[in-house]
Amino acid sequence: MQKSFQPLKIAILKISDTRTEETDTAGQMLKEMIESDEHTFVEKRIVPDCKYHIRAAISVWAAEEKVQVVITTGGTGLTGRDCTPEAVLPLLDKEIMGFGEIFRAKSFEHIGMSTIQSRALAGIINGVYIFCLPGSKGACKDGWNLIRQQLDPRLTHCNLVDLIPRLKEK
Repeated sequence: MQKSFQPLKIAILKISDTRTEETDTAGQMLKEMIESDEHTFVEKRIVPDCKYHIRAAISVWAAEEKVQVVITTGGTGLTGRDCTPEAVLPLLDKEIMGFGEIFRAKSFEHIGMSTIQSRALAGIINGVYIFCLPGSKGACKDGWNLIRQQLDPRLTHCNLVDLIPRLKEK
């Protein structure tokens, strides 16, 4: 039996000290892919590479009912300013352990061993899925192509959409 599509409410958080709405081509592309797949784009914010700004933005979205998925882009690398994993990990109720590994395996096809520089991750915060991707267009494209398979029940029989009603169970 074919499952029906349920558009999810998705927000994007761009993490960068240098990008603006005009120069964030990766975030814009991600927004377009979300809308092209018929999900509901809720909002996009840009915050600096600062774990407290990242946590504040994510915490607001995780506390509101208007967002079901947050995708961050940027800050997953190894430089001194990259702090997305350090910001997000303490907020997670559960980590989706395999996402980072699958992302790096997919990324390896395009950028080879440079993929080890990515600390992409995913998890759940207060019933909201969060996916943390690197900031490049290629990484956002690869990441969305993986994420979308789990956000559309027509694409796979075992998916994250089916779990949404149960994420806040105690």
